[in-house]
Amino acid sequence: MTQPLRHDAQTIARPLWLLAELTYACPLQCPYCSNPTEMAQIGAEMTTDDWFKVLREARELGAAQLGLSGGEPLVRRDLEAIVAEGARLGYYSNLITSGIGMDEARVNALAEAGLDHIQISFQASNAERNNFLAGSNTFEQKKAMARAIKAAGYPMVLNIVLHRHNIDDIDDIIAMAESLDADYVELANTQYYGWAWHNRAQLLPTREQLNHAESVTTRYRDNGGRMKLYFVVPDYYQDRPKACMSGWGDLFLNVAPDGLALPCHAARQLPGIEFPDVREHDIAWIWNESPAFNHFRGFDWMAEPCRSCVEKHDDFGGCRCQAFMLTGDMYATDPVCAKSPSHHLITDVVAEANAPTSARAEAQPIVFRNPKNSKRLHATPPAGER
Repeated sequence: MTQPLRHDAQTIARPLWLLAELTYACPLQCPYCSNPTEMAQIGAEMTTDDWFKVLREARELGAAQLGLSGGEPLVRRDLEAIVAEGARLGYYSNLITSGIGMDEARVNALAEAGLDHIQISFQASNAERNNFLAGSNTFEQKKAMARAIKAAGYPMVLNIVLHRHNIDDIDDIIAMAESLDADYVELANTQYYGWAWHNRAQLLPTREQLNHAESVTTRYRDNGGRMKLYFVVPDYYQDRPKACMSGWGDLFLNVAPDGLALPCHAARQLPGIEFPDVREHDIAWIWNESPAFNHFRGFDWMAEPCRSCVEKHDDFGGCRCQAFMLTGDMYATDPVCAKSPSHHLITDVVAEANAPTSARAEAQPIVFRNPKNSKRLHATPPAGER
């Protein structure tokens, strides 16, 4: 079997992280969801046996971490069976959930099946804003499930996606997390893929908002706060791109609900790349030999300025999906990079986000995630928001 090359020109590493997107179905309608906006047109979900095949073959290849996500993975009635199979194979498993569709009995059933870790998400620190952003009255249910997860012996891991409509509440968000006895809190600024891409003008915070939230987070850490806080800055406020997924096909294997194997959750939008179906090919062939997973490995695909850049070993040219969405060219330097000739596409958006409210274009309302129809829902944020 021919072995492709890693970014460092050595024999390719095995995938360590398998992200199993079990479903795109979800009871929430978050306007920053990273699921594809065309999800209603995507094929039928894989069966339990299909997922067992994926788990087995990925584990044989070396995968050790298993993320179970969606949509909302609790929608799958076979979730406990998939968790149990992952445990039998030796994975360390992490359920990434909104908590909707869970009760104490299901928490206990998942624990008995061998689930190692649960991360629960909140949309905001108060019911009004949380329920507005989620599109349903879920705030109290989320708090109850957070407590149930803690009572079952799991570490309390919270995720709050930050954006223009909730980032000013950072003090309250941290206080809410403390009241729930959280151990780890991911304060993850929105990254602009999927539904968030279409809501970028509504969601991108100002620099002032971002700096304030980061300073509050730093102060909490410096004052010896008990919780471990992770603050993820949005790409748009950086001048160097991230090493997306630690490099294309280098550590992460994403399997979508319809069986497509992807180097990242957003990659199916890239033109001209035929991503393999795990029901038609084994994981070893997909990872090692498929044209899709070799497409952006190494450096030969790069154009200038990436090809000559000494930083290419750190960022691998940035995010291919972001480059495509912003420039229409998936081979382009990620415009987040200040060296990119298209960097103005980022700075122009940031400038608009930082303009006075009266000067910002407000013609496009928030588009809530909704698989049943694609019409834009004009919703007014709760009073007091920017």
